[in-house]
Amino acid sequence: MKSLGLSSAFGLLLRPCAAKPIVTKPIVASSLVLPARWAHSDASATPPQSKDLPSVPPTTPFVPDVETFLTLIGRNLKQHASKFPTWESLFTLKSEQLKELGVEPARPRRYLMYWRQRFRAGKFGAGGDLLYVENGEAHLRILKTEKDPLTTFRHAVNVPFGKKLEDVPREQLARPLGYKVEANTKIVGPYVLPMRGGGARIKVTEGMWELRRGHKVDGGERRQAEVRFKRRVAERKALREKQH
Repeated sequence: MKSLGLSSAFGLLLRPCAAKPIVTKPIVASSLVLPARWAHSDASATPPQSKDLPSVPPTTPFVPDVETFLTLIGRNLKQHASKFPTWESLFTLKSEQLKELGVEPARPRRYLMYWRQRFRAGKFGAGGDLLYVENGEAHLRILKTEKDPLTTFRHAVNVPFGKKLEDVPREQLARPLGYKVEANTKIVGPYVLPMRGGGARIKVTEGMWELRRGHKVDGGERRQAEVRFKRRVAERKALREKQH
């Protein structure tokens, strides 16, 4: 009996199994990703949008175009304004493309890309959050708010161009960052210019947002010790010659 059981068990193990049917999925034409040859396609066609394409932030009242943006960030980048036909091209061109356009050397090119990223993140310079701007100029007025009969707060607010403070509803007034009132009558802040009749104005100026580069002293960090040593040697030599 045991031998019969073993033989039947071995028979089951050695019995060929029926092959499972292979199920093939139909190929859908829309699921195929075919390389596009945009160089030979219709000129009016729009190239596919890449996920890695940098986002294009919207313009602002203070920065309405390419020339203003390059003027504000300084470092003489305004000279390249004509190389960017649109706002989108300013923010989508990569480093290699900027180099081909003539944005040279690499240092200003990196600086431009750095400021593009800051602008995308909403990190503006002085006046970047102004809401009412006309021809590159904004007006500020002093808004008084009475907390109680003995306490009055004064704030610098941005008002529409050519309008008086009392003509604008309070909910439409904007308080720009970095600007305040001193001595109850004076608006202070970056690039503020006084106006007749009170208030102040801010105008787009070359290099308003420029990040100043450090000033190298005695040749910079790598050569500083060497330069200062040679200077001390020369000073001692001159002192000895003077004594003799």
